[in-house]
Amino acid sequence: MTKAIFITGGGSGIGRAVAVLFAARGWRVGLADVNAAGMAETAALLPAGMATCHVMDVRDRDAWKTALADFAQASGGRMDVLFNNAGIAAGGPLAANSFDEIDRVVGINLMGVVNGAKLGYPYLKATPGSCLLNTSSAAGIYGGPGIGIYAVTKFGVRALTESLDSEWAADGIKVRTLMPSFIDTPLLAAGMAGSNRTVRETVVEGGLEITPVQEVAQAAWDAVHGDRLHTPVGKTARRLMFAARWMPGGLRRSMKKRGLGR
Repeated sequence: MTKAIFITGGGSGIGRAVAVLFAARGWRVGLADVNAAGMAETAALLPAGMATCHVMDVRDRDAWKTALADFAQASGGRMDVLFNNAGIAAGGPLAANSFDEIDRVVGINLMGVVNGAKLGYPYLKATPGSCLLNTSSAAGIYGGPGIGIYAVTKFGVRALTESLDSEWAADGIKVRTLMPSFIDTPLLAAGMAGSNRTVRETVVEGGLEITPVQEVAQAAWDAVHGDRLHTPVGKTARRLMFAARWMPGGLRRSMKKRGLGR
């Protein structure tokens, strides 16, 4: 039977790249996003009849229930992978972040993942060898200056993954995270609070690399089919993971210098 993956944030960026790669390898794809036009563009890149589109906000639990039920009907009940990927970028010092912005980032990046995990669980449990794949971030490895609220959500995704990896083992469900650094997606166009610069401009000015989105898609495939709990993607993520484990003092000093230099 054809395997099936349900992808939030499927209208662009990482979600689109993962949809294209999995569909090319014979998987049925469910695309979920608030952006109907973006999903239609993604679906047009996939083999005919292999995708369904579900307009939804990951903060809306009723929308989750409807989308998952509709996708399960289309897939014959299979949910081999639920890819909790939808997220938004946010930057700038905490003092410059509005409470509306904070609530929106936490609602989408963290609670959206919690909603997907809880409501997707029955479908994953019913599909042997299934996997919950969550998009965390390099910001879930170490929280640098100017990304505090974003890092809070990504550390939360990491913690949820670690908890569920143990909690759901008896059900035969794998739980994994992707931890990308700076990926070439529309999220890099987001503005930094308290600044007139975009995330992309800040990354370039900092001399950091921007990783092609196709590299994340392959990492998603490897994570689903491998045994690694957290998969860093991009040089920055891999360096952060190394430094956080082996050089925590040096990493802390480096982050303080960046904070003083903002």
